[in-house]
Order: sequence, then C-alpha cells, then structure tokens
Amino acid sequence: MMQAAPFFDDIAHGPAGGVAHWLTTSDGLRIRVGHWTFAKAKGTVLVFPGRTEFVEKYGLTAQALQNRGYATLAIDWRGQGLADRMTQNRAVGHVRKFTDYQKDVAASLAYAKQAQLPRPYFLIGHSMGGCIGLRALIEGLQVDAAMFSAPMWGVQMERALRPVAWALSGISTPLGFDQSLTPGQTDESYALRETFADNALTSDADMWSLFGQQLQKHPDLGLGGPSLRWLSASLREMRRLSRIPSPNLPCMTYLGTEETIVDPSRIHARMQDWPNGTLRVIEGGKHEMLMDTPDLRNMIFDETAAFFDTQLAQAA
Repeated sequence: MMQAAPFFDDIAHGPAGGVAHWLTTSDGLRIRVGHWTFAKAKGTVLVFPGRTEFVEKYGLTAQALQNRGYATLAIDWRGQGLADRMTQNRAVGHVRKFTDYQKDVAASLAYAKQAQLPRPYFLIGHSMGGCIGLRALIEGLQVDAAMFSAPMWGVQMERALRPVAWALSGISTPLGFDQSLTPGQTDESYALRETFADNALTSDADMWSLFGQQLQKHPDLGLGGPSLRWLSASLREMRRLSRIPSPNLPCMTYLGTEETIVDPSRIHARMQDWPNGTLRVIEGGKHEMLMDTPDLRNMIFDETAAFFDTQLAQAA
C-alpha cells in the first residue's frame, strides 16, 4: 500500500493533480517521489534532480512536459528534500557510497510500475542526477531515451585544488570526519545566500526569485554544501564512469557556454563517443537551463519532446 507524503503544491507551480509518496529503499531509508500524470499521456519522464534539489522544484518542468504530452516522476534523493537525511546536521549533503543512489532509482522505478504510470519511460537527468542517471543506464535502466542537462560527469575545480580534494576527502572516512562540510562550503542553501547577479544557475530573475521563495516557505527542503564523504564518493564515481563506454541508447545532452559547476570537457568527451548521442551547446546557457528564460526553456522542452516523440514513432 502506498503511503502518502507531503506535497507542497503552493511552490511547485506544476500541473493539477500532483501527488507524493514515501518509498522505502532496499537498505531501509525513506525517500520521497512525486508525480504528475494525466489521461492519454504518451509516456512518463523520470526526472533525476541535481544535488540539493527536490520534487517541487520540477513542477514547472512537469507542466512543460505535460503540455507536450508526457507525465513526470521526480525523486527526492537520500540526504535531500524530504528524504531521510544522512547526518546529524541535516544541512550537510551526504552519502555513504555513490552507488547507494541506485537503490533510490530501483525503489522509484518499482513505484512507477506499481502506480501504473504511463509507459514507455524516458529519462531527464540534471547535474548530479546526470551522474546517477548514467550509472543507471549502464546498469540497464528501462527507458527508451535519455536527455541530460549539464550532467555531473566531472566537476570544475582549480588544478591546484584537485589533489587536495582527493587527499582530504579520501582520509576523512578512516579518520572519522567524513560528515564534515567540504572546506569552503556552508550550511546555507545556495539560493538563499547568493545574489541573482552572482548566481551560476540561471539568467532569469523570476526563476531565481522562485528558488528562494520555495526554500523560505518550506525550509525543510533546503540543503547546504556537501560532506567530505560525498565529495570523495562523487569523485570516485565520476572517475569510474569515465572509463566505461556509453550505452547504446538514444541520448541528447545540453551544455551551456557559461557552465561553471560541472566539467564541460568530460561532457564533450563522452558525447563524442556516444552511439545515437547528440550534444547541444547553448550559447550563454548557465547550469540550470531547464529553469532559465521562457524562450530557452521552451526551446529545450520542444526539442526534448520531439526527441522522445521520435523514439515513440520508431518503436511503433
């Protein structure tokens, strides 16, 4: 029996009828999923959010997808949103092993089937969700096609800091300080501590304002910087994935020229060798292109829906 979870429709701005449920993962953690569905949907898009994000942040994405014929399922990953937090300080983003996120994927996919969400399934993975999504595809995630937005297949870091990051995060677990914030990070959510003028996420002032309003209205959704263990786990996972060939699945990836968070070189390298893969470089695009100006959002969702439609036509 599905257990209803809180769903904050007041900040989601998604289609009518959005609902959320609690799920229990195979290792006993409680995570949350939310979905928006409707009659005669062509299929369901599984949205894998980035670090710090939550179900309601993708309400506008769900509306854009519904306008183009697709239902949406979004996930609160372990350690963020309303899912179980992993540290005593709930503001610290933490995970024990990066592959633990695959347990959240498995629980969410089982939920989609149990809830009889319209098939076939497609994937949209943003930032950290792009890293989790790539691993899931390699391990056989049942989707017909994938779209990635600024996927975290590498992170930008000053060359001199990279060996320090590897070393410090690597010793943090055996020495027992792996739940500490990564140096330079804070407890406060990025959208509440940064100004619009200096933000790395969006060029749209209304979207930036919405990010802050969502967290001000529902502070429990907020998340600060990552722990040293999250950093270590993510660096190791990105290195492992970089050595694995891309799956033979239709894929489209978006990367902005103003990207400052994930590593564009890793994205270019992977997409050059991805069978049935296309890289769309967006001039002036920042990290959150799914939540940018109306013109940019409409262009991306038009192209993504057309891409998914093509897979449906070929399958038919």
